[in-house]
Amino acid sequence: MTTRYKRPDPKNALSIILAADREMHFTLTLKLTTNAASTIIRNVYECFRMLGDALLVARGIESMDHQLPIQELIRLKVDTSRPIFLLDNLRRLRHQINYYGYSPSLPEAVDAVSFAKSCFKPLNDAVLTEIGRKNP
Repeated sequence: MTTRYKRPDPKNALSIILAADREMHFTLTLKLTTNAASTIIRNVYECFRMLGDALLVARGIESMDHQLPIQELIRLKVDTSRPIFLLDNLRRLRHQINYYGYSPSLPEAVDAVSFAKSCFKPLNDAVLTEIGRKNP
């Protein structure tokens, strides 16, 4: 896990958060089918990873992998109906899809969407609070 320290950039962090929010809203409009499962899972994961990246950017840290942004989100104290540590499972699933040609099942995509619906907004709000911004 490699990191690089830079100047903290709360403005860029906010842009990343807004982009993650837009992408998540779009992804949740996609029809859940077996053919769309890998795209949906990748997009859901990417939106969460972007939130973690926003935290790091606001602190002046550039991560060279996906583990640190996800770990930063897991460390947040957020009340959600599903455990936040499941993000790491989503990260591993996305890795299998991207690098090993894994074809996810429809139930896996349904679970990713369910996780997103229960956890994305609370995490989004927590990240905004963490970087010192009100919800846009």
